[in-house]
Amino acid sequence: MAARHDDDDDDDDAGPLPTGGKFYMTPAGHKALLDELNHIWRDRRPEVVRVVEWAASLGDRSENADYIEGKRELRRLDKRIRFLRKRLDNALVVDPSAQTDRSRVYFGATVTYVNSRDEERTVTIVGVDEADLNAGKINWLSPVARALLKAQVGDEVEVRTPTAVEVLEVLKISYPGA
Repeated sequence: MAARHDDDDDDDDAGPLPTGGKFYMTPAGHKALLDELNHIWRDRRPEVVRVVEWAASLGDRSENADYIEGKRELRRLDKRIRFLRKRLDNALVVDPSAQTDRSRVYFGATVTYVNSRDEERTVTIVGVDEADLNAGKINWLSPVARALLKAQVGDEVEVRTPTAVEVLEVLKISYPGA
């Protein structure tokens, strides 16, 4: 899927937004983005505004490092606020614990699989902004997640990598609250 780009709200830390503008997110991922937005809006931004106002009151702004740096930080915070609001507005929050068909891999599933080198891995399929490889959370748009989606225990799926085709065998599927 192609990523959508808006130059004003592009964020280097952001993952791709699927075509159509909506994307999946777990309730925990939604809460994390909402908490970040609230922290920036209620706490961080007012602090920076106070510093900029103080620095502006000192007079000459052209060589005032506090003023210049404060304005730069305000632009960064405002950009992040726009990004978070857009992400939250476009989110489709999916609660994996409400999944009724637990025999297949869907969004929010935790999947244990073995690859062709007999390496066993466990991953949880999450939203774009929730992915964290160190915690075993993979983006639902990633090649591994896309290959695993709709698979059942015992199924073998293929993942295309830049160098080869990797075969993964699904060993276990679980959902929160199971």
